[in-house]
Order: sequence, then C-alpha cells, then structure tokens
Amino acid sequence: MIDFNWSISNLESDTETGGVITVHWRCTAADGDHSGSSYGTCGFTPDSSADGYTAYADITEAQAIGWVKDSMGEEAVTGVEDSIAAQIADSKAPAITTGTPW
Repeated sequence: MIDFNWSISNLESDTETGGVITVHWRCTAADGDHSGSSYGTCGFTPDSSADGYTAYADITEAQAIGWVKDSMGEEAVTGVEDSIAAQIADSKAPAITTGTPW
C-alpha cells in the first residue's frame, strides 16, 4: 500500500481580511526508488465573520490540508492519489524505453 504525503507549499493571504485566499498544495508518494507527485492550488474567499474562521497567523498545516481536501472533494482527492500511484507503476515498468541497444 502506498502512503501519500499531503503538504502545503505556500499560502496566499488577503491583507485586508487576514484570511487565506490561495493554498498551494503538494501530494507525494514513494515505493522504494520509484516516486510520484502532484501539485496544485485551491482558491478560497475568506469571511472573518463566519463560524470557524481562522486567521492566517493561527492556521496549521493540517487545517490547510483539510481545507484543500474538502474543497477538492473525495473523488478529486482519490484521482490525485490514483494518478501518483500510476506514476509509480509506470516508473517500475515503463511503457517506453530509451537509449541505444549497443
């Protein structure tokens, strides 16, 4: 079973509201010498009056990852992870070889 590692590369914050407007995320996985990754962004509209609002200074990486996954939805999260698993499988058994036969 492949262990997927979701992380946050960067946050963009609206200086007016102090809320996060863009989360840059990365998901990686490895199986021995074979690895795969995916990178993307999710946009948000901060509302400081909303229940559960978290100011930029108080956000944790785990919280931001949760926002990303919630925003993407389960199907898209699974799609990202499936794509990374396919990258690893392709690395283990490439469909195309390169080089020279001599």
